[in-house]
Parts: sequence; structure tokens; C-alpha cells
Amino acid sequence: MLRKSNLNVKFVTNTTKESQRLLFERLQKIGFDIESHEIFSSLSAAVKLIKKKSLRPLLLVDDRALEDFQDIETKDENAVVIGLAPEKFQYNILNQAFRLLMDGAPFIAIHKARYFKTSTGLALGPGPFITGLEYATDTTAEVVGKPEKSFFLSAVEEFNCQPNECIMIGDDVLDDVGGAQNCGMLGILVQTGKYRLRDEDKITPSPFMTVKNFSEAVDKIMSI
Repeated sequence: MLRKSNLNVKFVTNTTKESQRLLFERLQKIGFDIESHEIFSSLSAAVKLIKKKSLRPLLLVDDRALEDFQDIETKDENAVVIGLAPEKFQYNILNQAFRLLMDGAPFIAIHKARYFKTSTGLALGPGPFITGLEYATDTTAEVVGKPEKSFFLSAVEEFNCQPNECIMIGDDVLDDVGGAQNCGMLGILVQTGKYRLRDEDKITPSPFMTVKNFSEAVDKIMSI
């Protein structure tokens, strides 16, 4: 329905567990009619920032995401970059990050999601580990993904539109809906995925709409 309308469509994601190429291939395999350029990820935003600042980061990201950083120098690290990397959230590696930050290294968080949904249930996101390092080092990470205003604005920049002409659909009331609404977009919360009961009460203003699923969200958009 969205494809047949005159609306632009963009798939925005905070996922850092795989490169954009792998994400694109996975979405195609499960049936999404999607072009690679329609995906805007927080990994892309992180790479752009690292290059802009000429950093040599200690990368705490999943190995499947490393190909997006293949042009980045990582020897003699002078910065810390963290995404979702469960296998790397262990004491020795976190302590290495801690020491770099204590020496004044820049701290970049690809996103600070509190948790995410897996096939076996909810799981901790990178947010708790990033917050722990912030607390230990008395620093504040620069966040590049959702819910940052710059992330949402960059995602729709090519459409040459205003934020109030955009609608974000998501299952994360804080990062998806709250982030979008904080930059002037409308946010629709779906009660699927990582949604938890009464999530819609956790932000002010409340979501523009709260609906049962994505299909209902599309129906509501088409009726506006």
C-alpha cells in the first residue's frame, strides 16, 4: 500500500549486529521488497563521524558488522566506539575501553538501546554497558543512532521534506517514537516486537498513535 501511494519509504535501524550488506541480504531473504539505499543505519552514521574526526577506534561491535569499518584505521586506538557486541562485553575488553576513556579518548555510542527482542525473549542492549562506562569515567558518550535528532533528520534528508511531514513507525517507544517526535515527526507505536504493556505512557507527548501492528499503522497513515 505504501509503495503504491505517493509516500517515500525509508527503513531506519539501530541494529549493529551485522553490516548493511548482510542486513540487506537478510531482509531480502525473508521477503522484503527493498533496495539497499532505502536502509539507513546507525552504523553508517558512526562510520561517517569516525572519518570526520579522523579517529582510530577500539571497536566494540559484532564481528559481522566489521566490514562496514574496513576503511577505518584501528591500530593504536585513540577512541572508543560501542554498538551491540555481546561477545565483547566482558571485563578485559570493557576495562581496555575504560582506560582509553580515562586518558581522554572520545566516546561514541552507536546507540544506547536498553534492550532488544530475540527469538528467546528480551536481551540486554548496549545501553547498560555504555552507561556503566560513562559512570566509571565521568564522561558522556556521543550517540549517533536513534533517538538522536540528527539521525532522524539525516535519514529523510534526501526527501527534501520537513520533519512534520514524516511519520515514524516503531516498537520502541523511547528510541523510535520518542526520538522521532522530539525532532518534529509523528510517531506510531506498534504493540509488537519489544513493546511492553503501557509503553505508550512512558513519553511526553504520548505517541501520535498506538496500534496493534504494522498493518494497522499503514491503514491509519493511508486514511490521514
